[in-house]
Amino acid sequence: MALTEREQKVWSEIQEWENKLYSYESNDFELTYEKYMEKSFHLLPENIQQQVFTALDNWMFHLHAFIQGSQLQIDAKERIMQAGRVFNIEIEGIADLKLLTIDQLQYIAEQQIARHRLYSFAQGGLAGTGSSLLLGADIPAMAVINLRVVQLIAMTYGIEVNSPYEMMSSLKVFHAATLPSRMQMRAWEELISELQNEQDFYFYEGKEEIADVSWMEQPVKQLLKGVAIYMFRNKFIQGLPLISMAIGAGVNYQLTRKVTEFAHKYYQYRYLYKKGEETS
Repeated sequence: MALTEREQKVWSEIQEWENKLYSYESNDFELTYEKYMEKSFHLLPENIQQQVFTALDNWMFHLHAFIQGSQLQIDAKERIMQAGRVFNIEIEGIADLKLLTIDQLQYIAEQQIARHRLYSFAQGGLAGTGSSLLLGADIPAMAVINLRVVQLIAMTYGIEVNSPYEMMSSLKVFHAATLPSRMQMRAWEELISELQNEQDFYFYEGKEEIADVSWMEQPVKQLLKGVAIYMFRNKFIQGLPLISMAIGAGVNYQLTRKVTEFAHKYYQYRYLYKKGEETS
């Protein structure tokens, strides 16, 4: 792999992060919780389970398309290219961002990451005030924030997310990033395997189903967060429900931190892998 010294260092950092995924060991509580979740969900008739997963998949597909085509995302895309032109005035489109160095791309990506972590923190704090409207909008808002930042990280590394392959790829990155830590290793391996074996980067030929029993743990955590906020919403400190606000802000921040770290590693890996292929 003909990479620069700096790129090789980033590649090594990704491998170290991979090793942490592989070495993660589930504790007894996580295993018990996983069995309870699976047992509870399998109590539902199989056709109901399938309907739930299909509805979630459709919701995520449509949400992804809505975000990708929104004016807010189009403006963010232009800001990413403007940031790229600071380093190289020849950048005219998203694909041209691949002309930048890994450090320049990482700098632009980390700007997007920091901004969206702040959005999540603020959203969690607002939901933590106990307002029924804000609390009810929390899960959809978090889905938008985290899907949006995955798209922006992909664009930073020169990847348009409007083709069938890239749409599914970004959705699968989002899915893998929101899985419990003990399950992320297999999801990461599947993403890397698809990347290494894919010949046509326009049409997607892999498994298109995203939602499954294992992924349901994250929505359940968000619901439990809502219950905790509801319980502490009347515990005021200096006129504010600081405990419930801290719960909402903390949980949301940690989720977006987890999503952005995973997505950033994947798209860094992809950038370096493709560059290594082109120069080998």
